[in-house]
Amino acid sequence: MNEFPKGFLWGASTSAYQVEGAAYEDGKKASQQDIINKDSFLQYGFATADVASDQYHHYKEDIELMKEMGFSTYRFSIAWSRVFPDGVGEVNEKGIQYYRNLIEELRKNQIEPIVTLYHYDLPWALVEKYGGWLNRQVVADFTYYASYMINEFKDQVKYWTTINEQSIIVQYWTQKCYIPDEVLSDNQKRYQINHHMNLAQAIANRLVHELVPGGLAGAALGYSPIYPLTSDPKDLMAMQNAQALRNDYYTDVYFKGRYNTAAHIYLEEHGLAPVIEDGDLELLADPAASSDFLALNNYASECAKWCEHGTKQIQWSGVNRTGQKGDISGFETHPGFYEMCANPKLDTTDWDWAIDPQGMEYMLRDLYNRYNKPLMITENGLGSYDVLTEDGKVHDTYRIDFLRENIKAIKRAIDQGVEVLAYCPWSALDLLSTSNGMKKRYGLIYVDRSDEDPKNCTRIRKDSFYWYKKVIESNGAKLDEK
Repeated sequence: MNEFPKGFLWGASTSAYQVEGAAYEDGKKASQQDIINKDSFLQYGFATADVASDQYHHYKEDIELMKEMGFSTYRFSIAWSRVFPDGVGEVNEKGIQYYRNLIEELRKNQIEPIVTLYHYDLPWALVEKYGGWLNRQVVADFTYYASYMINEFKDQVKYWTTINEQSIIVQYWTQKCYIPDEVLSDNQKRYQINHHMNLAQAIANRLVHELVPGGLAGAALGYSPIYPLTSDPKDLMAMQNAQALRNDYYTDVYFKGRYNTAAHIYLEEHGLAPVIEDGDLELLADPAASSDFLALNNYASECAKWCEHGTKQIQWSGVNRTGQKGDISGFETHPGFYEMCANPKLDTTDWDWAIDPQGMEYMLRDLYNRYNKPLMITENGLGSYDVLTEDGKVHDTYRIDFLRENIKAIKRAIDQGVEVLAYCPWSALDLLSTSNGMKKRYGLIYVDRSDEDPKNCTRIRKDSFYWYKKVIESNGAKLDEK
């Protein structure tokens, strides 16, 4: 392959609660993910976020390993409750100092920080106070937090991702938010949460544009391209409907400043549409609140087919907790609109995610055609059962194969005129999987711990570490060398 464009950013990603640990150290208080992961430990035996990968105490070592790989960027998130333990009020000096140290260390090693303001971990104090994202008050409190963080690092951080994976939060809200039992059956609340997040991300965009010289802002969206099961016109219509509700409903807000019409009509007809107050649509349409780029978290593609009226409705996609192929708990069905299904043309991971590097190219070209805005990949990876051999090695050729084909797909899209700023696979190092604990590993660096025992979280370079180092050294030209 030819090299990637000059200045292309190579790195990887993590999120605070999944990697940092130190969940109650140096003044930090609980986030909702700390509480949710305690429940996951009790129910499924998955690790809590108390230690995670212990980056809080290993960040210098981790950055040294990133430098060794040749990273020019690192995408990470800030734990809101580390900086403001109660969500608002007095800043926690030890908490903010950690991020000053982290960003300073990155800068010292010529690694560009891409900062995510929110990655699922709302301060638990705000959940207790008023229900968190269920309550509109969270928009004001997020603004308080975001304005502090953006102003604090306006001279050190150029790229800001606002809110992580709104579409995934709507799909899997009990894994990404703390939802009380009395609300679980009210699916309109999913879209109300999303509306509050849209207001919050628009405000964060505006703050970046006001405060950061040359700053760029955009959301990080969990995004899967959607194919029709067959060439039957009904399946094509189902694909278009699924695209509208699962993807365009989010991206149209970021770049057009309004909700996708077809998706919003569907939500209104089914009593799911959010309550929109006076001034909300004006905020979303404000050019100063528009996104400069779209960060994409892409792992798989999806498939849709027609769903006849009279079919049982299943609002939300299932999940695979066991890591055994075929154990996904179901597919969503929307009678008269679409039904999601397995794609018979594609293999899957052990967790039933379609393996589809070609979908990366399709996604990038489709989005660039729609919005003509720069794109970056902030998550892309293969979750797998990695094995640490007796001689202390991890031979993850399957991960190398996956990443290689995705990088090739990105280059093909670039060659067709798509502007891609960065590639940051998930994840820089092994971390806590939101749905599957420590068994499902993604990292380029192995973290020696289990769900049951955090041990010392020793860092070990995987085969993919050395491979990715060569990819970065060649600016994407050498993908086949081991």
